[in-house]
Amino acid sequence: MASDVSIMGRWGNRWRIAGWGMAVCSLLLPFVAMQFTSDVNWTASDLIFAAAMIGGSGLLFELTVSMSDNNAYRIGVALALAAAFLTIWATGAVGMIGDEGNPLNLMFAGVIALALLGSALGGFKAPGMAKAMVAAAVAQFLAATIGMFSDLLGGIYSAMFAGIWLASAAMFRRAGKQP
Repeated sequence: MASDVSIMGRWGNRWRIAGWGMAVCSLLLPFVAMQFTSDVNWTASDLIFAAAMIGGSGLLFELTVSMSDNNAYRIGVALALAAAFLTIWATGAVGMIGDEGNPLNLMFAGVIALALLGSALGGFKAPGMAKAMVAAAVAQFLAATIGMFSDLLGGIYSAMFAGIWLASAAMFRRAGKQP
């Protein structure tokens, strides 16, 4: 029995090492690319922001894994983190609607705020999280629809993010039904 626990412990550590290794590699990639091409031009603040985003997402997922053994809940959190991360990244890097300076992009900060507020109000329990993620998906779609009047392609692109929020909601719904 003790050998089973040590095997699971080592297996879990392998996933953690792989995850944090990918995070480090994703930070090193632009740094290395800047040595070879002028097409990649990140400042120190860009690297710090990326490190905070990647590290913060990783730490939040680590917290979830340590607090819940429900795989559907864990996947729901991973998808919600991915949706928020990608929304912030795309909005800051190139803009979801138009360029990154377009004020319509501020709507997407509201989407993330809605997801966070709804999750907190639901006590971070699966049923409340499912509702919060559906609300975020609806808000994402509405923001994208409004954005389509200014930038059709950007609006269509940002509307696809609603699918990630809905997938997260589906996983939280599944987690809420499990004993």
